[in-house]
Amino acid sequence: MTSAPQTPAATPAPRHVAVADLVRGGLVESVHSGSMAVVGPGGTLLAAVGDVDAPVYPRSALKPLQAVAMVRAGLDLPADLLALASASHSGSALHLDGVRRVLELGGFTTADLRNTPDLPFGTAERAAWTAAGGVAEPLTQNCSGKHAAMLLTCRTAGWDAAGYLDPQHPLQQAIAATVADLAGEEPAHRTTDGCGAPLFSLSLHGLARAVGRIAGAADGTPEGRVAAALRTHPDLVAGEGRDVTALVRAVPGLLAKDGAEAVQVAGLRDGGALALKIADGGDRARLPVAVPGLERLGVDPDALAPFATVTVLGGGHPVGELRGRALPPLQNR
Repeated sequence: MTSAPQTPAATPAPRHVAVADLVRGGLVESVHSGSMAVVGPGGTLLAAVGDVDAPVYPRSALKPLQAVAMVRAGLDLPADLLALASASHSGSALHLDGVRRVLELGGFTTADLRNTPDLPFGTAERAAWTAAGGVAEPLTQNCSGKHAAMLLTCRTAGWDAAGYLDPQHPLQQAIAATVADLAGEEPAHRTTDGCGAPLFSLSLHGLARAVGRIAGAADGTPEGRVAAALRTHPDLVAGEGRDVTALVRAVPGLLAKDGAEAVQVAGLRDGGALALKIADGGDRARLPVAVPGLERLGVDPDALAPFATVTVLGGGHPVGELRGRALPPLQNR
């Protein structure tokens, strides 16, 4: 009798703490736990909530780092298409046409994409696609812009594009080196993201440090080019009606990116940045928890007010709210 295959023991969960409360009718009904690192220019911690040193998967919040690696390797795209290279797009016609443009620049077609087929991410976009008879495709999956840019980077650098998702491929090796460089730490874990691309774990402190380096970079550098694309085209990084798009539009100089399982990063022109993770992967607490961190970075609370709470309804009327907890003072570390 053969024994069942054994899976590796999981790393202990981060020591998350309560970061947001949902109050209904004066009673705390639910509590979200999580962790957040807020850094100033140069990556110095300004606030540490929960466990900012434990490894987490950034998921799609890693995309700006991956885009920097591609630009360092020779990728040369206008800002709108570079934004798509960092995108978790909603799948609108604007997004899909942009992905096709990136592919055409390298002589590729949608058949060359190797990301996981999916329907459009946006609710309205998905409904329109399926109503027209559309099915799940690599093109409509929200990471297709990144994958198209990976193919074009391979063509630009003279690398074979067929195996571009292999962790040993020169492209993925270059991305791994850039992630470690920007974060100032080696990834503790490596796996495969939902789209099929290699994925690296980072601490929240390291992830915030990396985002701060991108956000505060000089114009024209690979980091600065990615930052400019994220700031000027939030509708391509996410989509109309998406909270991250609205946040970037509301705060001058901000760049922001969300990731699956309730990860959020944001950075300002001076290099201040934050990275957070909601423990249960629930998305509703993501921006309310980010707001106190952005306030610690000096962002005007009035600009952040629309994102500070989520209204709780009862019978169609407001009866409470979900709000992130205030940040504690930074303790000696």
